[in-house]
Amino acid sequence: MGILEKIAEIEKEISRTQKNKATEHHLGLLKAKLAQYRVQLLEPPKGSSKSGEGFDVMKSGDARVVLIGFPSVGKSTLLNKLTKTRSEAGAYEFTTLTCIPGKIEYNGANIQLLDLPGIIEGAAQGRGRGRQVVAVAKTADLIVMLLDATKSHQQRALLEKELEAVGIRLNKSKPNVYFKASIDFCSITVKRGGGISFVSTFRLTHLTEKLVYQILHGYKIFNAEILVREDVTVDEFIDVILGNRKYVKCLYCYNKIDSITVEELDKIAREPNTVVIRHVDCELDLNLRHLLDQIWKYLDLIRIYTKRRGEFPDLEGGLIMRNGANVEHVCHAIHRSLAHEFRYALVWGRSAKHNPQRVGLSHVMENEDVIQVVKKK
Repeated sequence: MGILEKIAEIEKEISRTQKNKATEHHLGLLKAKLAQYRVQLLEPPKGSSKSGEGFDVMKSGDARVVLIGFPSVGKSTLLNKLTKTRSEAGAYEFTTLTCIPGKIEYNGANIQLLDLPGIIEGAAQGRGRGRQVVAVAKTADLIVMLLDATKSHQQRALLEKELEAVGIRLNKSKPNVYFKASIDFCSITVKRGGGISFVSTFRLTHLTEKLVYQILHGYKIFNAEILVREDVTVDEFIDVILGNRKYVKCLYCYNKIDSITVEELDKIAREPNTVVIRHVDCELDLNLRHLLDQIWKYLDLIRIYTKRRGEFPDLEGGLIMRNGANVEHVCHAIHRSLAHEFRYALVWGRSAKHNPQRVGLSHVMENEDVIQVVKKK
């Protein structure tokens, strides 16, 4: 029996098993086994380092955004409108067969935008070019899921299911669980003070200590330290064990809104993490500016201006950094050796208690702060 058949068999058993207290352990073990098979399915063949012809696009710019959607939903046309790249667009499916990169210049940032081939149902099992598309999607800082407003519910549910199956978690935070394990497939090596140490600082409603032990044993983990700091589900705990899950922000972009009623449009527009745009094939670029604003917001980027001693700050350029970046990150962005020569920095802006404030490497910067770095003599 192949992996696909095993996956299908486990999914059937999960679907026909009633969910109650008596079946919690059984379902948890089935989900753990299902996750193992899915990882095996999506791993590239041994000896192969390539993700596929046309998909090896070097990450560049300040952030990477990928367009995901079903065939003929308008991804290539949207790429053409947001960037200076020309991606072939057609009124037939699978016009795009490879990964097409483009560049968005916005707020002084260079954002790489990738147009991926349309995902088809079964991509998680490797159908079409699903494996390559998923590999690129995992490198994204933000996923823009382009949906046809006339088929929004069916498309969104299917795409979320495909991405969930391959370990991409949309708009979710990493479970607050400390996990350290010593994996021993032969059960010969036992570390000093071995065994499983399980501690929870929160009242758990989905997980029991017995179930934790059974899941870990299913992965041949017999020595581990676990500290659970929130009420995690079985699926979230399995994600922590596997450690290869990707937590990505997702912006749902609904196209062709002129084909639905005002009531339907109002309902869609009120959903969280959502942007609506007019048919991208039309000349009127309704809400594209708002889409760019939302992409910037979801990427959580900030601009830091630099200043030389005795000069005005450079407000034309600036450094694009992640929100939460500190002075040390800024130093590395300016020059890789600057942090080693660092003495102190002067900061003007919202992060400063007074202007200027003398700060060290750990000082956290805020948007549009001005920094002057003073080096050791």
